Amino acid sequence: MAESQDPLELRIQNLTKTYKNGVKALDGVSLVIPRGLYGLLGPNGAGKSTLMRTIATLQEPDSGTIRFGGIDVLAQKEEVRKLLGYLPQDFGVYPRVSAEEMLDHLALLKGITHGKERREVVHAMLHRVNLWEHRRKALTGFSGGMRQRFGIAQALLAEPRLLIVDEPTAGLDPGERNRFYNLLAEIGENVVVILSTHIVQDVMELCRNMAIIHQGRVLFAGSPDAAVEGLAGRVWTRGVARDQVEDYKARMPVISHKLVGGQPQIHVLADAAPEPGFTAIRPDLEDVFFAHIAGLGAR
Repeated sequence: MAESQDPLELRIQNLTKTYKNGVKALDGVSLVIPRGLYGLLGPNGAGKSTLMRTIATLQEPDSGTIRFGGIDVLAQKEEVRKLLGYLPQDFGVYPRVSAEEMLDHLALLKGITHGKERREVVHAMLHRVNLWEHRRKALTGFSGGMRQRFGIAQALLAEPRLLIVDEPTAGLDPGERNRFYNLLAEIGENVVVILSTHIVQDVMELCRNMAIIHQGRVLFAGSPDAAVEGLAGRVWTRGVARDQVEDYKARMPVISHKLVGGQPQIHVLADAAPEPGFTAIRPDLEDVFFAHIAGLGAR
């Protein structure tokens, strides 16, 4: 007998989307996303937000299928929305409305109609995201981190089984970022959480599984550890003069370069030292990301 599918598993098959201006945002995307935190990593414009909006039933693909357990996401949108929490990249707030008032209004829109139950849900959520002491403060006075915590609160109101967060830590200070990480990690124990980001560290610190997407295509899908292992023994580095960077890029498979102590440091992908002066280094997920984006990837 075949093993039954986990009801908390998202299956995306051959998803495509081309906009009217000719931009192919999704090009045959196929992914299996299990319960837990799943990182969707890619540069700006890679197609991540298009994929997130499609999963969230906010736009239609040209072709392909999405299933969440036994639900056909594209055909049963209302069923999906009952199970969905969504924190978009640009989460708007309303002026002169307190966090408690706004959350109460959103809870009502999500179907929590009984006043006493709604009040209990709202109060519990404000405590959960550490906004209780700020509950009567206008949302316009919130810091970036507080707004993100409010955003995650509204996304969690109906106890979703599928949570999508799109570029959630942009603009957060380190303390707020860590608090947000901890909250996501707690949530991700029992639901599917898709974390869409271009920040490699977010995926390194949070996710057991991930995919790299670029120009609408999946370049890698698997665990971060497996991705890094795929480059083991193949990343080399050396410091170079500023005016030499372009020459090295023309002659070698340079996957990245950055300033270290004011001097450019290049990373090259090769099976052996490209030339004298290079030192082998232990690869990390950033090397994986840049290698795949450059079209090099793992063997």
